[in-house]
Amino acid sequence: MINQIRPAVVMLALFTLLLGLAYPLAITGVAQIAFPSQADGSLVRGPGGVIQGSSLIGQPFAEARYLHPRPSAAGDGYNAAGSSGSNFGPLNPDLIARVKTDADALRAEAPGRPIPADAVTASASGLDPDISPAYARLQAPRVAAARGLTTAQVQGVIDRNTKRPLLGFIGQPHVNVLMINRALDALAQPPAA
Repeated sequence: MINQIRPAVVMLALFTLLLGLAYPLAITGVAQIAFPSQADGSLVRGPGGVIQGSSLIGQPFAEARYLHPRPSAAGDGYNAAGSSGSNFGPLNPDLIARVKTDADALRAEAPGRPIPADAVTASASGLDPDISPAYARLQAPRVAAARGLTTAQVQGVIDRNTKRPLLGFIGQPHVNVLMINRALDALAQPPAA
């Protein structure tokens, strides 16, 4: 019996060390060398190295001077621990009520303009950091008025920061809300002397 148990225990220990320790450490090391920013969570740092967020995870912006992200269904709003969609079907009364409320608010903000779908629907994870250029442009007049800028200035920032589809056809154009808001903050800053 010992002759049968011993090889099993040795193999368990060997594969635990190899696949549970050595392999993850090796992959982590390669990632840190080849892609240090991504391996560390794509953190965005502000003045003094203060972390302002991640370019991969959405966060709430409620002030009028900022672009607002798409709605979040993740926990208590952009909670990465509660990442998931709402799983509400298109006929769910709660979803219909939320979308109607959001759409009414956007119609009041930009009367007569079409409302992009991502302005009133959450992403699958509830943490999408990106919005469509159409939704960003819809918000440009509000952001411009709150910052004392022209709408053309805000739209210029949006246009310069719009990411195009990969290889020209994979995906949709999009803008990262955090990066646009940082660019808008930098635009409002007086130049350093």
